[in-house]
Amino acid sequence: MAHDVVPNSLEKQWMPFTDNRGFKADPRLLVEAKGVYATSHRGTQVIDGSSGLFCSPAGHCHPKIIEAVHSQMQINTYTAPFGLGHPASFALADKVAQLTPEGMDHVFFVNSGSEAIDTALKIVMAYHSARGDNRHRFVSRERAYHGVNIGGVSLSGMVNNRRTFPVTMPNVVTMRHTFTGDDLNVKGQPQHGRELANDLERHCATYGGNTIAACFVEPVAGSTGTLVPPVGYLERLREICDEHGILLVFDEVITGFGRLGTPFASQKYGVVPDMMTMAKAITNGSMPMGAVAVKDEIYETVTDTSAPGAIEFFHGYTYSGHPAACAAGLASLSIYEEEGLFARAAEMTPYFQDAMHSLFDHELVMDVRTEGMMAGVEVHKDTAPGKRGTQMQKDLFWNGCHVKFTGDVAIVAPMFISERAHIDEITDKIRKTLDQHVA
Repeated sequence: MAHDVVPNSLEKQWMPFTDNRGFKADPRLLVEAKGVYATSHRGTQVIDGSSGLFCSPAGHCHPKIIEAVHSQMQINTYTAPFGLGHPASFALADKVAQLTPEGMDHVFFVNSGSEAIDTALKIVMAYHSARGDNRHRFVSRERAYHGVNIGGVSLSGMVNNRRTFPVTMPNVVTMRHTFTGDDLNVKGQPQHGRELANDLERHCATYGGNTIAACFVEPVAGSTGTLVPPVGYLERLREICDEHGILLVFDEVITGFGRLGTPFASQKYGVVPDMMTMAKAITNGSMPMGAVAVKDEIYETVTDTSAPGAIEFFHGYTYSGHPAACAAGLASLSIYEEEGLFARAAEMTPYFQDAMHSLFDHELVMDVRTEGMMAGVEVHKDTAPGKRGTQMQKDLFWNGCHVKFTGDVAIVAPMFISERAHIDEITDKIRKTLDQHVA
């Protein structure tokens, strides 16, 4: 069969976050992948400039992960996680806890970042209930993205993720996002915007700090287009949370596992939250998995206030800590350590950032924002927001590069195994695609 022949209409699958009609008329299918490259159904080579969806820093089809999952599936394909366990999940919890900040040594496994956020919301509620605190309000940010389950949609501040789903959790208020427009083409943290953290203090003054249960924030707002926290911003949030007894939750689904050159963004910025959500790179994208890590005091409060022999936390998923996913997670974390990939990301960061900021001279580029091995290349809008970015993503694919776009922002997040030549290739293909869109 010729590469460009689609074997069926593709009509039966309802695809997520996709222009289904447009895609099925002109599909972009990947039929195999290895390392930093994938192959389209037409036989063209595509370099992966966003590590899938920020998931695969060690490259696609890593043989050690394949072998680990295969070996696990030969001895145990499933263990019911309610009241039972298997060795791999406890081993993975230990490995994750070695990477989290000190004192954050309890890990609850889920299957995605969205599930991690909803789980974190319920842990927050359980914690305050165990303490006898009547805290029922949550704070998030404009332009935030916290997944697609109802709890995450309630916290999210990206309007297209909320417009169609108006029935969400009550008692959620948002702070302003941190993109002020005062700092353009900045490497790392912008100098302006620290004062925006005081929005949390204003909510405390308006509603009473003793009514706010938690503040959820992405250390670097990823899916909205790489919004890097201003200098001092996260530190100020920590101060306000401490003053009012509010739990600070970092959504590290994108920034976790080396994206900023450190295990988590918490270590990058020297700010320790009370809880962290994670997913994506925990298994190098090879198997669905996510997790919530909490400070020991949170775990102990929830468990120790329950009656002996009783279930302390009425929550979990059928596939929590699935054996195959745990095997993939153990293999992935071992690869990151053995191959020094977090350090490699840190070493590659200056070259990557220089390459991305070189695009700022293009007439269609409005801003370039970078932190670690993440970049947001924002183009000037066309006749409607998102129109140019949507078409650019399609054109870029056929120019031989995949990059995740949100609206008019290309979110570039190369694999940590990338060489300088790969960074150059991604940059050149983005520039070529920009040139095609000049009127």
